[in-house]
Amino acid sequence: MININSVGLLIVDLQNDFLHSQGAYGRAGLKNSDIGALPSRIAPIAKKLKMRGGWVVSTQFTLIPGKENNPFISDHLIKLRPFLSKGDFLPGAWGHDLVDELKPADLTIEKVAYSAFYMTRLEWVLKKAEIEHLFVCGIVTNGGVASTVRDAHVRDFKVTVLSDGCAAFSPSVHQQSISDLSTIANVKKCIEALEIIENR
Repeated sequence: MININSVGLLIVDLQNDFLHSQGAYGRAGLKNSDIGALPSRIAPIAKKLKMRGGWVVSTQFTLIPGKENNPFISDHLIKLRPFLSKGDFLPGAWGHDLVDELKPADLTIEKVAYSAFYMTRLEWVLKKAEIEHLFVCGIVTNGGVASTVRDAHVRDFKVTVLSDGCAAFSPSVHQQSISDLSTIANVKKCIEALEIIENR
C-alpha cells in the first residue's frame, strides 16, 4: 500500500529550453514529437498527486554561468550540442524554467549532469519532505532519466518509471532503456499511475 504523502512525481528536465519552439533546442531545430507530448500526459498526474497530498519535484538541467555569463559546458556536451551558448539553461531565465503546463512544482532542483542526484541537494530535500517513493518521468530516457533512476535505486528509494511519461530522441533507444530500468524499478503507464493515486 502506497502512502500518497510519501510519493513524489520526479519530473526530469521538462524545461522550455528543451521543449519550447523558442527554447535552445527548438531554435536549433531539435524537435521531437514524443518529447513534445509528455507535458500533457504528465499534467493530470501532477495535479491529482498534489490534490491527494503528494509532491511534485522538478529537476532542471542547468548551465552555470561563469565570467561575463559564459556558461560552463562539459566537453562531451559541446561536441553533442555545439549550438548551446550564453543564456541557454541559465538559472532564473525563462528557458531554464519548467514548462507552463506542469507548473508550479513543489520542489525544484538545479542539476548539472545526467543524474539529478549528482552534486545536488535532491536527496536531502526528498528526505526532509519524507518522500520514499518516486514516480519518475521526463527526458531523455537513456540519459537524465536512467541516471537519476539508478542513483535513486542505490539510495533505497522506491522507484516507478512512467514508461509513456518519458521519451528519447529515438523510440528504439527509449524502449531499450525502459527494458533495462525494469530490472531495478517498477514500470507503469501514466494511466496506471493516475489510477494508483486516485485509489489511495
